[in-house]
Order: sequence, then C-alpha cells, then structure tokens
Amino acid sequence: MTPFIAELFGTAIVIIIGNGVVANVVLPKTKGNNGGLVAIVLGWMIAVFVGVYITTPSSGGHLNPAVTIALAVAKKFAWDKVGLYILAQILGAMLGAFVVWLIYRPHFNETNDPADQLACFSTGPSIRDLKQNILVETIASFFFLLGIFFIKPAGIEMGAMSALPVALLVAGIGFGLGGPTGWAINPARDLGPRIMHFILPMKGKGTSDWGYALVPVVGPIMGGILAAIIYLQFLQ
Repeated sequence: MTPFIAELFGTAIVIIIGNGVVANVVLPKTKGNNGGLVAIVLGWMIAVFVGVYITTPSSGGHLNPAVTIALAVAKKFAWDKVGLYILAQILGAMLGAFVVWLIYRPHFNETNDPADQLACFSTGPSIRDLKQNILVETIASFFFLLGIFFIKPAGIEMGAMSALPVALLVAGIGFGLGGPTGWAINPARDLGPRIMHFILPMKGKGTSDWGYALVPVVGPIMGGILAAIIYLQFLQ
C-alpha cells in the first residue's frame, strides 16, 4: 500500500469497527442494544489495534491528524507529507461512516432520537460547555500523544501484538477521561463521520451539531502540539 491508501484504508477500518460498535449499542433492535460503555471502549480498542497493525508498515499507522501534526512538530515526520496524510484520514473516516450507515440503515430509521443517530457518527459532550469540552479534549489528547511518543513503533518482532500498546492507551483514556466528551482525541474520527451524518438520509434525522464540531478538532490538535513541545523540551 502507498501511505495515502494505508491511511485512508486504516482510518476507514477504525471507524467501521468503532462506530459500528456504538451503533450496535445505541440503536434500537440490534443484538448489542444497551451494551454500555465497556462495549464501546473495547470496540474502539480493537478498532485501533487492527487499524494500526495493518497500516504501520506502509504509513506508520497514524490514522489521526493530531498524531500526524504532533509527530511533525516533534521532528519525527516530514511537514510536506502532513496535508496528504490528513486528507487520507478524513476521507477514510467518511468511508468508514458510510459503511456503518449502510449496515445499520434500517436501525437508524427505527430510532426516534436524533441524538442517538448522531452519536453513531460523532462525539458529543455529557455537559455542554465548549471551553470545558475543549479543555477535556486537549488534556485527553495530550496524554494520548505523550504515550505515543514513548511507544515503540509496531514491527515484525512482536507480530500482531506490537500494535497492542496503542490500543491499550486508547482504551485507558476512554475509561478514565472519556466520560465528559466521548474522547474523540482524533479530528478525522469526528469530522469525517459528522460530514457523512450531514449528507446521508435518515428518517427523523436532526442537526449534525456543527456548533460543537470544532471541539473534537481543535482540542486534539492543541493537545498533540503541547505533547510534542513538552516531549522535545523535557522528555526525549
């Protein structure tokens, strides 16, 4: 795979599994309805594990604009590749959200709650306070990226298990810091599916909540940049 295809395909896989689990838990008349937070966190952990393992040999397994930008700030990734990676990640997230919609389309049309429909695409706050929500996403992303800087890149020496530390980091942050905002920690993971929610037809669909959309974009990028600066200045 080329790096562009790897980032697109890998991000799509992450969204298909991750948002697929959310849809299975949230939407009515599914086998996993009311599965709860544990199912969602474990689903995202598996999603990231598979995506990172598949794509690391081809692209480094970023799958997240905050990761790409933070690595560039930390001088571990070339700035001239950042735009291409981010484009691939957003397109991959859109593709993944489309697949989830295609699979759960009858269930989307069965729900009477537009918020549940949107939750299967994008994140939202438990308590809406945009400044606090950005702070939460920034802090969660800061610790996520700080962890990334200390994780040995996935490779052949450990086989599939080499991608496990990143997946465990995602799960740990989800369990510990995910309550207030749903721990997007990834601008593409939120923005790409939100665009698809806006585009795709669903019975009783509500707003795509563009007023909140900057939170899971700005927060993770700020957290990633801050983590890169701290790492460069004090920790490497």
